[in-house]
Amino acid sequence: MSGADDKPRHERLDFTLPSLLVDAAQKVVDGHRRRGTRVAVAESCTGGLVAAALTEVPGSSDVLETSFVVYSNEAKVALGVSSDVLETFGAVSEATAWSMAQAALKRSEAHLAVAITGIAGPAGGNERKPVGTVVFARAARGADAKEVVSDRKQFGDLGRGGVRLQAALCALELLMPADDGADAP
Repeated sequence: MSGADDKPRHERLDFTLPSLLVDAAQKVVDGHRRRGTRVAVAESCTGGLVAAALTEVPGSSDVLETSFVVYSNEAKVALGVSSDVLETFGAVSEATAWSMAQAALKRSEAHLAVAITGIAGPAGGNERKPVGTVVFARAARGADAKEVVSDRKQFGDLGRGGVRLQAALCALELLMPADDGADAP
């Protein structure tokens, strides 16, 4: 009788997510572990996919401080996004992503936070913000609020899973330490 350890790695289900995502998460965990820094994520359209990717990596608890899944506008407000920001700019905006990243830092001890908000589809898009529009923000503890990095991507209509995967990969890239040296962010 053979045990689970006798099976090839791909048959043991060590990972439940695509290897592309897990490999990106591994780089984030390794980079922050070397620096002794921790991260937080605030996710909307990815619904926890970034945190799931990070937690696929053994020892990720050294790096992942917390994750907030704030899918509805009410959840975004509960996290700390102003209802005025949501009403003025919308849920899928640089202002909302910026507010989500700042709120994730405020509600954690993380050194770095990344926020993701977007339209995965198949519905919900419009001419100005079509399906596949995703906005990201990256904020570092102690940095000037003007140093928050935000970016808007148009992935196109890749299907719900495709948009979420591309968004998670971008978020993981943003979670990489800015300079993989010895200094904390």
